[in-house]
Amino acid sequence: MKKPPLTWLYVPGDRPQTVTKALACGADVVIVDLEDAVAPDRKEYARAATAERLSEPQPVPVHVRVNSLDTPYAAADLRTVAALPGVCGLRLPKVTAPHQITRVAESVPGSDRGATPLHALLETALGVENAYAIARAHPSLRGIALGEADLRADLGVRHDAGLDWSRSRVVVAARAAGLAPPPQSVHPDIRDLDGLATSCAHGRTLGFLGRAAIHPRQLPIIEQAYLPTQQELEDAETIVKAAITERGAQALPDGRFVDAAVVAAAHRTLALAARD
Repeated sequence: MKKPPLTWLYVPGDRPQTVTKALACGADVVIVDLEDAVAPDRKEYARAATAERLSEPQPVPVHVRVNSLDTPYAAADLRTVAALPGVCGLRLPKVTAPHQITRVAESVPGSDRGATPLHALLETALGVENAYAIARAHPSLRGIALGEADLRADLGVRHDAGLDWSRSRVVVAARAAGLAPPPQSVHPDIRDLDGLATSCAHGRTLGFLGRAAIHPRQLPIIEQAYLPTQQELEDAETIVKAAITERGAQALPDGRFVDAAVVAAAHRTLALAARD
């Protein structure tokens, strides 16, 4: 079974040496960023450097976050990077409507056949409101996620908990559309590892799976937070063993009720732990 990614590391596209280092730091997915991490006067260089760096297959999956689709940079980004041998997916920022996904899917070579996976970032109130329609816009769309910095500014939210409704909305929309659970948005303070761990634990309770990072030091914290605990593994093994010997709903010796949904969740827990 293919392991689900838990760590997604952003790296600026105008720093090819940093991209090379990122590919060796243990992230499940490296995201080369042509958008927020790159100044306007460096956009063309970042695009060219990314095309050169990803001109051949890479040792880990690499996605490229292109510029917002309503900017003059987006078309050139898509035209340049979509078919590169080293690119496994495209991340589309500030998506607000399903027609944007359809337009990209129809313009990028291979996307109409699902060959170039697309991932939508929802960073505005309108994007969150349209989350389900976006999530099911096209077969080439493989995931949605929040961009919380822009969303926080759009909503005028001052406290982190004020985003929980939007977070739950995106988790539900992804699952309703048959997509994988979304990863959490980045934790912007790279020194605050305790805060990162606490935030990841909260994100896990909301249904997220994994998290985007902006520094390699965040990766082990994210992975540890999202991997099953020893107790969770033991519980899952107990449930799966009971399901092998019994049929239908049942109660375990400790009183817990077990049915098909609980067994399916137990299998997911065991699969998540088998990442090596």
